[in-house]
Amino acid sequence: MKIIVSSLGRFHAFDLAQQLLRLESLARLYTGYPRWKIDPGLRSYTHTFPWLLVPEMAILRYSPALVERIHPLTITTFDRWVSKNIGDADVFTFMSQFGLYGQQEAQRRGMKTVCIRSSAHIEEQDRLLREEYALHGRKYPGISRWTVRRELQEYAEADLIDVCSTYAYDTFRARGFPAEKLFLSPLSADLSLFRPQPKTDDVFRVLYAGTLSLQKGIGYLLSACADLKLPNFELILAGPLHSEAKDLLSRYSGQFQYLGVVPRVRLSQTYAQASVLVLPSIQDGFGMVMAQAMACGVPVIATTNTGSRDLFTDGVEGFIVPIRDSQAIHEKILHLYHNPELRDKMAQAALRRVQSVGGWDEYGERAIQAYSRLLK
Repeated sequence: MKIIVSSLGRFHAFDLAQQLLRLESLARLYTGYPRWKIDPGLRSYTHTFPWLLVPEMAILRYSPALVERIHPLTITTFDRWVSKNIGDADVFTFMSQFGLYGQQEAQRRGMKTVCIRSSAHIEEQDRLLREEYALHGRKYPGISRWTVRRELQEYAEADLIDVCSTYAYDTFRARGFPAEKLFLSPLSADLSLFRPQPKTDDVFRVLYAGTLSLQKGIGYLLSACADLKLPNFELILAGPLHSEAKDLLSRYSGQFQYLGVVPRVRLSQTYAQASVLVLPSIQDGFGMVMAQAMACGVPVIATTNTGSRDLFTDGVEGFIVPIRDSQAIHEKILHLYHNPELRDKMAQAALRRVQSVGGWDEYGERAIQAYSRLLK
């Protein structure tokens, strides 16, 4: 069985491609990333089309609004390039939004197709974000109707939709998708990269890792920690800052330390100095930072809409809280702060849990099994 993977960006498509390569099933990888950013072992299997994505990433630093306008052109140009250069295989897999034309060409050639959706159903994502912007009194830039229509068509035409959490799965079922069209496969962490390291001090450190945005619920974490005037306590934020969240950070100035974007190879060290990771997302198909932190022996506080239920048990390896509930986050952080034995017990349980899941190897093997069933 030979499988094509197509994705404009990295996402977890590269992790899937690595697994398919390990299992001798990778036909090729199509991406908008430049060749020098491709993992060395994948380069001989990779076809790259960086001519629009790379300039777009450069423009993003100075004009996000311009990128919003030109991104549909980047997507469709990449997708048409894939469709014109696609080779033969048994299965064509693609990250949602980027594979409509490639999927149609693959089906014309007799392949089965798998749409990988890394978030909730796009209409549910749009609903939650519309609510969130309204709660903050902000104008909602919205998910464009073009994007929604494109994804809905991809969902309808795909032979299988790969979702990465029970939360995401439920949003598809609620919209009438039959169980047999859905493949639930939670994500994981690279256990060779993310592993326990000694903590170098006794500071109780709350860590947030990811994009600082309204979708990620960063305001609820800032609010939860605002009144925690505790000795040996720090709130650390790591990740790119979305323009919509700048005023939130200004409002809580002096109450946190912002590290900016931490390179992936240094993330393990950042996790190791944390006492707990908090992921307060409003909508997150599967927060991979949870698995990464747990692999470093760090317990997690996360909302219900992050894939947390698929990764850990509430009260064992961490805590699961409702979305938009600063008070719940506040209480759980305080509980761990005042109960170091419980925190250590949860840290050990978190590490055992992630190790038992088996890292990306098990994810790859589940994918192969699902594709095999699809072909039969």
